[in-house]
Amino acid sequence: MVGRIARVRDVRRRLATDGPPWTRPHERDFETVTLPERDCDLVRDLLIAEGVATVVEVGLAYASSALAIGEALVALDPPNPRHVIVDPFQETAYANVGWDLMRDAGLHSIAQLLVEPSSIALPRLLTGGLVADAAFVDGSHRFHEVFVDLYFLRKLVRPGGLVIMDDVWTPSVRTAVRYYERNLGWTPIPEAFAGGSVWLVDGAPVIRCAAFRLPDRLTEPAFEAFHPF
Repeated sequence: MVGRIARVRDVRRRLATDGPPWTRPHERDFETVTLPERDCDLVRDLLIAEGVATVVEVGLAYASSALAIGEALVALDPPNPRHVIVDPFQETAYANVGWDLMRDAGLHSIAQLLVEPSSIALPRLLTGGLVADAAFVDGSHRFHEVFVDLYFLRKLVRPGGLVIMDDVWTPSVRTAVRYYERNLGWTPIPEAFAGGSVWLVDGAPVIRCAAFRLPDRLTEPAFEAFHPF
């Protein structure tokens, strides 16, 4: 167990310090795209505190968050750990660099990469009977695609489970999440990312990541019970 955790932490440390072995040809692409190490630590700690066994992740890229999720699963060592990652661009845009890092960390034994759009993968996972304890979402930032991801994750993540969002400082992501808060009873966990990254939006600080607790039961509101968001 100690050796497995040390292996994951070593890959995480090298990634944060030296960057990935390959990046897309855009200036500071890794720094712009990846989740900062401190936020990754907070994701890991939150998942450990929740005692998760199955996690769905939307978006892999350079694998910073995926490695943190993997570290949580290795530390918890549940009987059947499972980490399902959805990223249609891992091969074509990222040359599999994120998945190679997962393999370097020895996490490929508990992780599964689905190289297809989340709008296709998530409903298929739901049909297949997958039940997750938590989800981490850092995929498309288009409003309609974020909204659809959350629609299916609401059904994939067990009642009372967690959905963790990256880039809630962006209007599209923040607006999509707000629907689920105001209409479906998702509860923010403000302390989860206290001390994490902050962006300035219209001069006001907004946290980069946010965690939400799903209601204890999956129920549908009445048609007329709609709250603008």
